[in-house]
Amino acid sequence: MTDPIADLLTRIRNGIHARHESVSVPASKVKEQVLKILKETGYIASYIRVSDKPQDRLTVFLKYRSDRKPVIREVSRVSRPGRRVYRGHLEIKPFLRGMGLTILSTSKGILTDAQARKKKVGGEVLCQVW
Repeated sequence: MTDPIADLLTRIRNGIHARHESVSVPASKVKEQVLKILKETGYIASYIRVSDKPQDRLTVFLKYRSDRKPVIREVSRVSRPGRRVYRGHLEIKPFLRGMGLTILSTSKGILTDAQARKKKVGGEVLCQVW
């Protein structure tokens, strides 16, 4: 697999469209950090790391509103292996006027757009969620 982050986002997107309660993905530290941000910002209910052979798995519990509509409307990969997208801290703007979320990989770790602006660090734009 050439793009594990895109695989994570695609599995979440497909799980939401199929109205699944949870989805499972192969575990990695970067994926776990992305899921931690999604949980903290309220886009997913939770996630757990399950020990498995040959590789651990992350089970992501998707979040739906009371009318059974998903909290995540859309999730898109911005920087890809064929086209990397980087932003300096001055170029990072609030996504959808603050209604969406941009996740970046910076020298200070995986951060949201607001955290990156506050810490004045730029980095690679991983994905956008709204």
